[in-house]
Amino acid sequence: MSTTRHLDLGCGPVPRNPYQRDELFGVDIAPPAHTPGCVLQRGNLTLEPIPFETSQFDSVSAFDFLEHVPRVLPTADGGATRFPFIELMNEISRVLRPGGLLYALTPCYPSREAFQDPTHVNIITDRTHLYFTGTSPLARMYGFNGQFVLRRADWVVPRDAVDARAVLSLHQRFRRFNYRRKGQLSHLRWEFECSKPA
Repeated sequence: MSTTRHLDLGCGPVPRNPYQRDELFGVDIAPPAHTPGCVLQRGNLTLEPIPFETSQFDSVSAFDFLEHVPRVLPTADGGATRFPFIELMNEISRVLRPGGLLYALTPCYPSREAFQDPTHVNIITDRTHLYFTGTSPLARMYGFNGQFVLRRADWVVPRDAVDARAVLSLHQRFRRFNYRRKGQLSHLRWEFECSKPA
């Protein structure tokens, strides 16, 4: 059986491995000097491609990261615009193997968590996934060339969604129901499958 590999984007000091892959890699703008059991790379994913080769990973995660990636920036010469969020989604598709999975948790509109942090510049809604999934993703008009199939896009309690494979306990299901009833769910979970040809 071949070794499986996972990449955590914006990993900070504690890279996550929600599918429990054999090897763990992380990318961060300021990674720690050393994290046992993980290969870390420095990278500013707003300005640079993901610093790994094509089709290297069985899964990629982004925990509380996508909301920090700007949607629009001027080019270096100021003569045009570029779309860093679209570019990042292209990069995620590029580094995933065919059938690989993207797992992301992000604060979502209309929760206050989506807006309260002044570094949140990319507000995700419960329909943003339509720009990246399906046979005619809406982001094609902005240069998106990846291929993702939606596995799920749902509201979650973040601490109950760290493990992508976990089945919620009765207590966790009740907590999510109670948060939903009170309008306190703050995070959306995306799970996309990369459907590019082998």
